[in-house]
Amino acid sequence: MSNHAYASFWVRERSTETMLDRFERFLETFPLSSVWHEFAGFLIRAVSPSEAPLIESDLRRTMAAASDVIALAREHESADCSYEVEAHWDLWQRNVETGVWEKKPGRVLLICNGSDYDDGAAKESGDFLADVGFEHLFTGHAGLLGAHGARSAPADPVEAEFLAWMTDEEHLQEYYEKTRANIQLLLSWVDSVEKALPLERPLLWSEGEENLEARLDEILAVH
Repeated sequence: MSNHAYASFWVRERSTETMLDRFERFLETFPLSSVWHEFAGFLIRAVSPSEAPLIESDLRRTMAAASDVIALAREHESADCSYEVEAHWDLWQRNVETGVWEKKPGRVLLICNGSDYDDGAAKESGDFLADVGFEHLFTGHAGLLGAHGARSAPADPVEAEFLAWMTDEEHLQEYYEKTRANIQLLLSWVDSVEKALPLERPLLWSEGEENLEARLDEILAVH
């Protein structure tokens, strides 16, 4: 299973009374896809992730905005709830069959964790948490991008073929270009959240990188 990348946000002076108002502002900062210019799904969990959802709504083709999502959330406003919103943004992704780079919608989960949800998990994961998709969309495959070049063996024949394709300098430069564009989209959004909300701090992290922020900086610095 491919690793995912995440963005966590901790806010100052957190309270149940302001939680959903701030979540609405958080959602408003998100750069929705030009193809799916709406929030696509909404789910509320209570107490812990192991519990069945209280509400699960398919919002596709409703043109749901942040205010519409929050209106649904207010029906179950509680410190022991988690609110999950499905959205999409436009990321550069390489078509494995054709080798052509395409800008297409990538799925993102935008989550608001109440202070009491899952035994206070927000202290570790963030008051707001975003699963921004596959890690390799921002870091590349097999350590190929960055100052040190490829640093690990291919995980499978598909990745081996991909790395062989990237031995062509023109292909590698295009890979850098598209990955940097994805990174800039992510960093620009984080900057928008910082301007919209009173944050203690944001944090970018992933399942496969020890220090995702340093890895992104490394890729951006290579010319």
